[in-house]
Amino acid sequence: MSDANDVRASSKTDAVIHKQASPACPPNLADYDAVRAGFSWDAARARLDGLPDGGLNIAYEALDRHARGPRAGRTALRWLGLDGSRRALTYAELLSASCRFAHALATLGVQPGERVFVLTGRVVELYVAVLGAFRAGCTVCPLFSAFGPEPIATRMELGDARVLVTTSALYRRKVAGIRERLPGLRHVILTDGELDDCLAWNDVVGGAPDDYTLVATR
Repeated sequence: MSDANDVRASSKTDAVIHKQASPACPPNLADYDAVRAGFSWDAARARLDGLPDGGLNIAYEALDRHARGPRAGRTALRWLGLDGSRRALTYAELLSASCRFAHALATLGVQPGERVFVLTGRVVELYVAVLGAFRAGCTVCPLFSAFGPEPIATRMELGDARVLVTTSALYRRKVAGIRERLPGLRHVILTDGELDDCLAWNDVVGGAPDDYTLVATR
C-alpha cells in the first residue's frame, strides 16, 4: 500500500512502485462472473471461522486466524512512503501491534461499543488502530483526511466520539479549533508527535502488552 497520495513517477522525490505483470501469488477469485453467479450469503457466512469460544469479531477473521496458523510469517501489510521508506508487517507482527492498541484503549478506560475515530493518511498506524479497536469491541469511525474542520466536528458530534487517532499536523489544522465542541472526546492519540492535551502513540501503545483477548461483537 502507498500512503495517502498515489506515487507520481514524474516527481524526483517520489518513490517508484514496480509491479509485476503477473501476480506473485495466484488470486483467490480467478473468475469474477462465476463467483458472482454462485454467491450466497449462507456460503459467505460458512467461510467465517468465528471465535474459538463462540461469537464473532472481524479482527479475528481478518488477522488472528492467519497469525495463529501457517501464514503467521507472511506479509500482511506493506507500506511504501513517498520518500522511499518502507515498512512491512507479518500477520504475527500485525496481531501483536493490534493487541497493544487494544490494551491502550482498555488502559484509557475505553469500553466496548464506544466510538474510536481515525483521521490519518494511509499509514501503518491507521490499520493497527482499526484492528485494535475492533479487537477491543469498539466501533471504528474513519474520517477522510481531506475533510475540513466542520465536517469532522459534525461526524464526531453525531458519533459521540470517545477517542481520536490522528497526526499532529491534522490535529493542529482541523481538530484543535473544534475540540471544545466535543466534550465527550476524552483522548486524542497522535501517531507522530506530542502536543498539549494529546497523547503520543509511543507512550500509550509502544509499551503495552502484545496479547489481548478478543471481545465478541455478536
